[in-house]
Amino acid sequence: MSNAEFLARLGYQFRDSDLLRQALTHRSYSPAHNERLEFLGDAVLNCAVALLLYERFPRLPEGDLSRLRANLVNQETLSRIAMSMQLGSELRLGEGELKSGGFRRPSILADGLEAVVGAVFVDGGFDPAAQLISRIYAPLLAELNASTPGKDPKTLLQEHLQARRLQLPQYNVISVSGEAHEQQFEVECVVADLAIRTLGEGSSRRSAEQSAARRAYELAANR
Repeated sequence: MSNAEFLARLGYQFRDSDLLRQALTHRSYSPAHNERLEFLGDAVLNCAVALLLYERFPRLPEGDLSRLRANLVNQETLSRIAMSMQLGSELRLGEGELKSGGFRRPSILADGLEAVVGAVFVDGGFDPAAQLISRIYAPLLAELNASTPGKDPKTLLQEHLQARRLQLPQYNVISVSGEAHEQQFEVECVVADLAIRTLGEGSSRRSAEQSAARRAYELAANR
């Protein structure tokens, strides 16, 4: 995907193209990397998502809004959004990260997305950044259920199976790769009674389980 195609996906044109270049630069590639923009983007993202939830769910209390926001801005969700935008193919990574598949690593994808948000904020201010966040979160916001605010996929799957008197899911670690400080886990979720087996990846066993549970819940809800 060309840079022009990625900009089209963003729906934003940078006045300072160097900001986008920096946002897409991992520390393994250059000292002029994206970590400061990532720091800024994290704050903007939290604020914008909080506002979206505040407006969408006018009757939800603070605690439920906080749990919803936490689920929407965590690494798993951010990396899923980044993958849907094909952000990984735009990242500038060092040789080692390229060889180890860093462009698919959830932590790198999530950080890159936050850095892009930070770059839009620096370049154009809060309104364009908030508009970007609203666009990329629109599919997720449409799926939110106010009756189950902030429940994570493992909890939703467990409650769904219990309500149907089905056997609870089993989670098994399939593989662990990467250096000790930046490991990547692959976990399977098995729902035997429904013949469901899904895989999830994450930078921790918990995040990989949540990813696998999300896919299993989507399948179980339709059976």
